[in-house]
Amino acid sequence: MASDTSRLKRPQYPMPDFVSQALAARGLEQAYRSRPAYQQNDYIGWITRAKRQETRDKRLAQMLDELAAGGVYMNMKHAASAKP
Repeated sequence: MASDTSRLKRPQYPMPDFVSQALAARGLEQAYRSRPAYQQNDYIGWITRAKRQETRDKRLAQMLDELAAGGVYMNMKHAASAKP
């Protein structure tokens, strides 16, 4: 699931096992990889920076739902990821 993050100027977050397992369980690996590197990194950082497990779970669920729906990124419209 590696993507080119070489041009990112913000911290780069490694993919935690629980996130890759959740993507695989929902069949969303391709939807995740099709997002720009900055979005992939933002999602991972946002999820892993949560201090409480319930917050981490909520953020993970939001990412998975947004990837499944398409056209949404961090609760904002994102036309480039919209599904046909």
